Amino acid sequence: MTTIIVAITADKGAIGRKGDMLYHLRGDLRRFKAITTGHTVVMGRKTFESLPKGALPDRRNIVVTRNPGFRAENTETASSLEDALAMSAPDSETFIIGGGEIYRQALPLADHLRLTIIDAPTPPDADTFFPPVDPSEWEISGMEDPVCDERSGVTYRFVDFRRRKKVANPEILD
Repeated sequence: MTTIIVAITADKGAIGRKGDMLYHLRGDLRRFKAITTGHTVVMGRKTFESLPKGALPDRRNIVVTRNPGFRAENTETASSLEDALAMSAPDSETFIIGGGEIYRQALPLADHLRLTIIDAPTPPDADTFFPPVDPSEWEISGMEDPVCDERSGVTYRFVDFRRRKKVANPEILD
């Protein structure tokens, strides 16, 4: 199962600026760690390089890069998202954790979305955005009440989606 996990602004779907997250929300970071620990995480090279301490502990880290010489401690590399997903196949759930281009490639392949929706305006210098989510392809599978981050005062909520099942012969339903 492939799951995308990401924090986005509610108004424009922004996810980052200058190689960093827009908001560092303690509750979101705790949830991310709890959900991804023990699983495979797949990310692009720029996302990996933005991590303050390198590879995420207690997770299998796969970095998608076109640079065949890229090496980093406690990581594996793949030349494409498809290769990374094939490498992660033994894991029951693989998490796509960024960045923008990897999310764009992964959205058609994902089974689940685990979104943190940030109820704050997108900063004008945001430069990375999550691709549009087609509501005809996704249904909400879980939603939590909004919470307010104590440090920043920013309100956010967790909303999970699962891909809608496709009906083989939709005309049968008529």
